Amino acid sequence: MMKKIISTLLCTTMLTATLAGCGNTTNSAMTTNEQDVKEKTETAKEAKNENQTKETPSGDTVTISYACWDSNQANLIRTMADEFEAENPDIKIDIQVSGWSDYWTGLEAAGTGGSLPDTFWMHSNNIYYYGANDQLLDLSDYIAGSDKVDLANYPEGLNGIYNIDGKQYTIPKDYDTIALWYNKTLFDESGISYPDDTWTWDDLKEAARKLTKDDGSQYGFCAGLHNQEGYYNFVYQSGGEIITSDKKSGYDEEATIAGIEEYFSFVKEGLSPEIYDDQARAEAIQNGLCAMGLFGSWNLSGFAASDFMKENFDCAVLPMSNDGGKASIFNGLGNAIASTCEHPDQAWKWVEYLSSKEGQERQAELGVAISAYNGTADMFTNAYSMFNTKCYIDMVDYAQIRPYSNQTSVWEDKAYELLKDAYAGKEETTDACIKVAEMMNQAISEE
Repeated sequence: MMKKIISTLLCTTMLTATLAGCGNTTNSAMTTNEQDVKEKTETAKEAKNENQTKETPSGDTVTISYACWDSNQANLIRTMADEFEAENPDIKIDIQVSGWSDYWTGLEAAGTGGSLPDTFWMHSNNIYYYGANDQLLDLSDYIAGSDKVDLANYPEGLNGIYNIDGKQYTIPKDYDTIALWYNKTLFDESGISYPDDTWTWDDLKEAARKLTKDDGSQYGFCAGLHNQEGYYNFVYQSGGEIITSDKKSGYDEEATIAGIEEYFSFVKEGLSPEIYDDQARAEAIQNGLCAMGLFGSWNLSGFAASDFMKENFDCAVLPMSNDGGKASIFNGLGNAIASTCEHPDQAWKWVEYLSSKEGQERQAELGVAISAYNGTADMFTNAYSMFNTKCYIDMVDYAQIRPYSNQTSVWEDKAYELLKDAYAGKEETTDACIKVAEMMNQAISEE
């Protein structure tokens, strides 16, 4: 019974958390009829104004909504919101949580109708659509007038993701990298030394072979068909790239194909099951089917809440390519304010707190995520001392920013479909990658 409870809890936790960092979304907002948008916007604004009048008839207290997609983080952020409210009794924070897919579906509908949450998380896959379509508040003037927020305190790469035509539409909330998680119990039973920073692709594969059982009851590695928590890392370790500096596809480059082929080889050689969705990846680790897997740092709050993970797992830096190439995909979320927000000053006060040194340190201390603010990483690692959390920080020195364009999710979703047969060993990886490159170049040209 306990095993079932743990299994259910971990599966749900990992699914929610894993989705927080991936790019498996479909953005169909560009197909919306303009007249419908106008009508829905006016209707939604009227309803929003009516609701806010009912909510704050005296004008003494303003409620600011804050939308996100990770329940584990939301529970910890609630602590921060309570502390913020104690210092700002005239502002109440309403945290709204939904799963990754529902979040973006709901946000698209809300944006179309002019009723976005007051404040909410933004992802690199979607920033251009919302920013370029005037759905986000330009925070540049607020930042310039703040004595608590200075963009120099955040990684330049993250600032750049959320800046469009010189306008800063979000402030970095956190950052993440990808690490190798391994089942210590299975390693001990097989007499295999734990992964460390000397591991190469060959070491990973050798360990995977020893940990794979012929009857299919156990695999050495979980090579799910996933980009951020999967083959993207191998591509950049190989010296390849997903998108070039001049916004062309890198899928047809020799080094890119080599990295993808190396990752797919675990499935082709029977060292990993074929796994196509995040829930299955979560289950493969937590039920003992796979001894190793790649997971982003956003999973830590969920892993730490699982006795199974705490007792059996730890993490290490990603293995490098056989010629010494190192990489871990680097990304980060941002806090945004809707352009339709009725109380932008109060919303800014909340976002300013989240972005301040005080707020970023508190986020790190609570273990919400690796705070984007420079110098707060150690506080985050201390929050999860049961794991080798420092490995996520160690990889920042050679981390690779998550590849993106103006409409990333369009070509990312199609890439999965075109790679499926190669992943399953039914098509040559080179042929599949060339198809992806052609599709991707066409999609980018239409952005």
